[in-house]
Amino acid sequence: MNHKYITSIQNPTVKRLLLLQSKAKARRKADGFVVEGLRELGLCFSGGYVIKEVYYVGNLVDFEAVQQLLPKAQDIDFVQITEEVYKKLAYRDSTEGVIAFAKAKTATLQALELPENPLIMVAEAPEKPGNIGALLRTADAANVDAFIIANPKTDLYNPNIIRSSVGCVFTNQIAMASSEEVLAYLQKAGVQIYSAILQEAEIYTRPDYKDATAIVVGTEAKGLTDIFRGPGITPIKIPMQGVIDSMNVSVAAGILIFEAKRQRGLS
Repeated sequence: MNHKYITSIQNPTVKRLLLLQSKAKARRKADGFVVEGLRELGLCFSGGYVIKEVYYVGNLVDFEAVQQLLPKAQDIDFVQITEEVYKKLAYRDSTEGVIAFAKAKTATLQALELPENPLIMVAEAPEKPGNIGALLRTADAANVDAFIIANPKTDLYNPNIIRSSVGCVFTNQIAMASSEEVLAYLQKAGVQIYSAILQEAEIYTRPDYKDATAIVVGTEAKGLTDIFRGPGITPIKIPMQGVIDSMNVSVAAGILIFEAKRQRGLS
């Protein structure tokens, strides 16, 4: 085990971590990201991510507790930092005292491992990290077999996504690709596609979701593109009984996904 100590916010490592927090380009170049908090670190490791560096404040967090989260970890640099350095690095308002650098996973369609009759959630072009985080929490709650982002607008390891997903970015099997690639992948895999739209759609409780199923949701502002409105795709809708004709995308996704889970016996 390697062990170091950092006391200055001017340290090059601190500057590198701050850049990883703020710039998607830096995350892509480093092929990694920063994760903050004991729970998130534990979920990250249990989700199969490789942890390379762990930074902790000795009087805020028990070092043995940190080690227990990473029982099989190898070649990790454990670095003790001061509270001043931690406050500079911490993205959220917390006092947990632990931050880590982890390697990114390959979020490709080809890397997905699907069961015989998968239940897949697809979100097309979500832009707000908070919405993506909420969708990831919904996907985790329903234990879907895969969460796919079609036509992504932000990188998966944006710190706001990690924070708003409360670590569910690490608990889901995730892929990112263009809408055309996602459609082709689902069709080739024999997955029935159900697109959430308002126009000329059937009520979401009527279709049978027991076979291989993908439920696709779009943005609240623009909905889905024509790519997910074509032949062979079943449009479904949630009956809206109020004044407005839309709801938060994660709420809509939850309603639709849990109807599929209900039909499958919620197992």
